[in-house]
Amino acid sequence: MKSILSIFLIGIFSVLALVHFYWATGGQWAFDSALPMDEQGIRILNPGVMDSVVVGFALFLFGLFYLLSGDWFSVHIPNKIQRIGLWSIPIIFTLRAIGDFKYVGFFKQIKTTEFARLDTFIYSPLCLSISVAGFIILKLKRKQV
Repeated sequence: MKSILSIFLIGIFSVLALVHFYWATGGQWAFDSALPMDEQGIRILNPGVMDSVVVGFALFLFGLFYLLSGDWFSVHIPNKIQRIGLWSIPIIFTLRAIGDFKYVGFFKQIKTTEFARLDTFIYSPLCLSISVAGFIILKLKRKQV
């Protein structure tokens, strides 16, 4: 079970990292619909190239973390770093799924924009799935130690 969930997370984080790197190189596919907007259609966030690179790199590191903390390699990750990663990644995505209570997450108020529709049906459920998978891996890892 842990291996399946790890593969799921590695795949998701890899794809998301690649999309962010694509945006950093000037790609426009799905860029506008991935950013929260107010009711007038004005973007709330205006990320630049460096923002996309930083987020892409963080997502890449999250995937790498689950790859290296799996049972496929004999790489030793210090227990403290492993504990921090196993807790912080699912917490980050739980908070993203809950949202800011206005533009982002399951409890957002602004629900009429294209982003809000995609957030309700794709982005927030994906974040919740990442979170649940991460917490299950955390629980299974704790039983091993």
